[in-house]
Amino acid sequence: MYHTWMRYFTPSPQHHRLGLVCLGVGLQHGTLPTVGPRTLDHHVAVVITAGRGWYRSPDGRRTTITAPALLWLTPGVPHHYGPDPGTGWDESFVDFSGPATTTYTELGYIEPERPVVALSDPTGPRTAISRIARAARRGNPLLEVETGAAVHELLVALRRARAGTAPDGHPVLQALARDAFQSLSVAEHAARHGMTPAELRTAVRRAAGCSPKDYLLGIRLGRAKELLAATELPVASVARRVGYDDPAYFSRLFTRRVGMAPIRFRDQQGRAVPGGWSTTVPDPDDPPILRSGRPVG
Repeated sequence: MYHTWMRYFTPSPQHHRLGLVCLGVGLQHGTLPTVGPRTLDHHVAVVITAGRGWYRSPDGRRTTITAPALLWLTPGVPHHYGPDPGTGWDESFVDFSGPATTTYTELGYIEPERPVVALSDPTGPRTAISRIARAARRGNPLLEVETGAAVHELLVALRRARAGTAPDGHPVLQALARDAFQSLSVAEHAARHGMTPAELRTAVRRAAGCSPKDYLLGIRLGRAKELLAATELPVASVARRVGYDDPAYFSRLFTRRVGMAPIRFRDQQGRAVPGGWSTTVPDPDDPPILRSGRPVG
């Protein structure tokens, strides 16, 4: 005995140009029928929140699934799975497609090579899927855009919910962020953590979907932009504060990655105000307020 609810959508070519579209959503529980063997032309994320079952890969290997878990069904890859007939399971699924899936795969958010992924807490993914289900009401004029946006949210939530992922991120990423403004090479960063450069690259690629160099660069340039926009520090001083002893090299790097020179960025974004700015992340319900003669936050 099982219960199921599902909706399917047909986004227009215009909606596909947004990069990511939702093709369907479903909520099911009980002793559901076996799925497959079959092959799809799009992605499906199947989130299992209770029960257990199995997944059979194209080479015939059988993997036991114990909730909470995620099944990745990817285009062109045969799949075959189902719940244990004695226990059944609770699942929700989202079908989606679009060119953005290629980038999400490159960043490690979608893992074709790991069709079964253990989850630590399915709350975040379930919230995103519930958002899609609520948007699926008949006659919703924002359906395609609203559900497509929620797929982005789902992919982030699934990435955060992987078993072994700390709520505040990977410890190595935290350490790199802490030391990002020091003039250290990737090898020196690795040595600080008792790792080889190759081990550090693997860890960062796995956790952030990029190289250590790019991860550090993103943090450094973000901080440089803050200093350029909110202070009157010379560009050379900004460069030194974010870890670059050579201002000319910093300017070339900034220009290549941002698309404009630091001075040009300041001309466009500069908004320095008396009282300074806060480094504290604001509470959306209690935004920072400039108080006369005192810094914000």
